[in-house]
Amino acid sequence: MELEKLQADVHTWITSIGVRYFNPLTNLGILMEEVGELSRLMVRKYGEQSSKETDSQKNIADEMADILWVLSALANQCDVNLTEAMQKNFEKKNMRDATRHLKNDKLK
Repeated sequence: MELEKLQADVHTWITSIGVRYFNPLTNLGILMEEVGELSRLMVRKYGEQSSKETDSQKNIADEMADILWVLSALANQCDVNLTEAMQKNFEKKNMRDATRHLKNDKLK
């Protein structure tokens, strides 16, 4: 799914099934909550923290999708086209970091 279509689909769902957008600050809080849920699963799967029984009901892919969903809603509310933003972000990184990481001995 392309980002523009994702943003359009999120908008359609929110304005029909979801009734309306939450306030942008509410969505920001929800985004932070979703990132926290992903973090909890990641540190339990890839880190040293012990798992809980409730973790078995959640999965990393679903948590990432939740984050992308809320980020898309925020982008819609802030008039941000994520496709264009990502293209510009790649251009910035390509110019700024063209050789930077190649010179980093910690990455070799």
